[in-house]
Amino acid sequence: MNFLRLPFLVKLTLVIVSLIGLGYILALGQSILAPFFLAFLMAMLFLPFATFLERRLRFPRSLSTMTSVLIMLIFLSGMIYFFGSQLSTFSKDIPHLKDQFITVFSNLQHWVSRTFNIKINDQLDYIDQGLNKLLSSSGLILGFTFGVFSTGLAFILFFLLFFIFILNYRRILNNFIVTVFNEKHKTSVQEVVTQVRIMTKKYIIGLCLQVFIVSALTSIVLTIVGVKYAILLAVLTGLLNVIPYLGICISLVVSCFIAFATGTPSTCIYVVIGYIAVHIIDGNIILPFVVGSKVKINALFSFLGIIIGEHLWGIAGMFLCIPAIAIIKIIFERVNGLQPWGKLLGEEEKPHKKKKSYKISKNITLKEMD
Repeated sequence: MNFLRLPFLVKLTLVIVSLIGLGYILALGQSILAPFFLAFLMAMLFLPFATFLERRLRFPRSLSTMTSVLIMLIFLSGMIYFFGSQLSTFSKDIPHLKDQFITVFSNLQHWVSRTFNIKINDQLDYIDQGLNKLLSSSGLILGFTFGVFSTGLAFILFFLLFFIFILNYRRILNNFIVTVFNEKHKTSVQEVVTQVRIMTKKYIIGLCLQVFIVSALTSIVLTIVGVKYAILLAVLTGLLNVIPYLGICISLVVSCFIAFATGTPSTCIYVVIGYIAVHIIDGNIILPFVVGSKVKINALFSFLGIIIGEHLWGIAGMFLCIPAIAIIKIIFERVNGLQPWGKLLGEEEKPHKKKKSYKISKNITLKEMD
C-alpha cells in the first residue's frame, strides 16, 4: 500500500504513533544514542579533513581516522586547559564575591523585613531549616555527583569510539543506506544521502563559525564595559548560544552576576544592553549568513525541540536538538510527500516582489518594483 495515497487522518495517526515510538526508543537508549549522534556530527565536520589526508597525502583510512581523532583531542584538551586556567584565576576572587554576596543578602533581609514584616531572626530560622534539610540529603548529593561524573566519562568514551567507527567505516554505512532500499529508488536515495551529508557538514561548520563570531563580539562588548573575565564569559556565551533563546539568557544571568560582584550595579545595565545588541546581530546577520537560511528552524519548533531534548537526553539533548531538527528538516524537504513537514519546521518564506511591466514601445520595457 502506498503511504502517499492514504487519507490524511490515517497518515497523521501513523506519524504520531511513529513519533511516540521513536521518542520511547530515544529515551531508552540515551546513554548510547546521545554520544552516537554527537560523534556523527563531529565525523561530518572532520570528513573533509580525513578525505584530504586519504586522497592528497595517500594516508590509509585507519591512519587518517586516528589523525582526525588526535586533532580533536588536542582541541578538546586546549578547551579544557583554557577553562581550567580561567576558573583558577576566577577562584582568587571568590572571597570578594563572598563579601559582595553577604552585603547584598543583608540588604535583601532588611528589605524583606520592611516589606513583609518578617523579622530577620525568623528569616534566619527559615534558612537554617532549609540548610538542615539540604545537609541531611548530602548522601543523595554525593551519589548524584558521582553519577554525573561517571556518566560523563562513559559519554566521552562512547563518543570517541563512535567517532572512530563512523569515520573509519563511513563507506560501508553509506552503501548500506543506499542498498537497503528498493533498486528503483537507489538513485534518489543516494541523492538524498549526499545532500544530507553536504548540508549537515555546512551546517556544523556554520554553527562553529557562529560560536566563534558570537564569542568574539561578546568579548569586545564585555571588555569595553569593563567586566572581569570577559574572555571566559564570551566563550561560555558562544557555546551556550547553540541553545536558542535559553542559552543567551543563561549566559546573560551569569555575566550580570559577575559584573555586579566585581563592578557596579550600573555595569549590569550595560551588560544587558550589550547582550541584546549581540543577540540582534546574531539573529539577523550571523545566523542567516553563516549558518544559512536553508536549515533555519522557526522559533516554535526550536523551543519545543529544546524542551523535548532536555526531557529525553538532559543537557546533551538541549545542545543536540537543533542539529537533529535541522537534519530532519533537510530530509523532509527532499522526500516526496514530506515536504509540508519540512516547511512546517522552517521559517516563513517571504513573498517575492512581483514586477510590473509598462510597455513603452515594441523594443523598450520599463520594470518597476511593487
